[in-house]
Amino acid sequence: MSDLHLPNGSLVNNSDPVDLTPSQAGWTYTGLGVLDLAPGSERTIATGETEMIVLPLSAVDVKVTIDNQVFRLDGRQSVFARVTDFLYIGRDSIFTISANDGGEVALPRSVCENRLAPKYGPVDGVEVEVRGAGPATRQVTNFASPSTWSHAERIMCVELLTPDGNWSSYPPHKHDDSPECEVNNEEIYYFRIGRAGTTDYSSTGFGMHRTYTGDGEIDVNVAVGDGDVFLVPRGYHGPCIAAPGYDMYYLNVLAGPAGERSMAFCDDPDHHWVRDEWAKADPDPRCPMVTADGKK
Repeated sequence: MSDLHLPNGSLVNNSDPVDLTPSQAGWTYTGLGVLDLAPGSERTIATGETEMIVLPLSAVDVKVTIDNQVFRLDGRQSVFARVTDFLYIGRDSIFTISANDGGEVALPRSVCENRLAPKYGPVDGVEVEVRGAGPATRQVTNFASPSTWSHAERIMCVELLTPDGNWSSYPPHKHDDSPECEVNNEEIYYFRIGRAGTTDYSSTGFGMHRTYTGDGEIDVNVAVGDGDVFLVPRGYHGPCIAAPGYDMYYLNVLAGPAGERSMAFCDDPDHHWVRDEWAKADPDPRCPMVTADGKK
């Protein structure tokens, strides 16, 4: 097992399937939590030095109380069911969270310096993008990217959905401290694997992921399963490949030292030409896979 690949179960904290701090990841800013809420049970969370986003994964009617304000998130039954609303919460905050029926909620987070007020992100404001063409077609749900969500200091998040058999995060690209890169970001991939044609998760499904550097110091090619986490401290990442029969979802969480939030990247020059080929191919009609109205 690569130190960068953290399989499902390796980041468990009590009942929660993922609890990853920046220090555990071996870097400075980016972290991720995934809460497993018990039905009707209220949890209290302190953000500490991090700003967070409350993103329902498999939970509906999520109630969050902070600073004497109550926010209700519609949520979703599965990441393969629909696009969801979300909530931003600033550092040095304490909030409570619950869901009548329980379920999983992601808490992507980043160390930051300034406390911003909580802010609700409605689902009808979430941008859904179809990127690529042919077998490299995928959906990008830009719920908290710099271009669509300005209410954050460092954290950036998007969701990727890739139909079974397709490639995403392709061509391979990077945003690290290399001279040719505009920005340097730490990045987390959180994977969910689903049975194609359904909204169900699959404990036996899988996909493939690659991360590598030009000098060969990092060269990792792994099979990823439902609930796995992969850390990208630097280097080219991609492709992510969804095995036939299994749809792939991943949550990208990014943050870095730049004064301005940016997800700018540079392609591996050996494969950059692939982008030009997309103009000659049609997008896969299966994308977008989900919208605010549900599964396509």
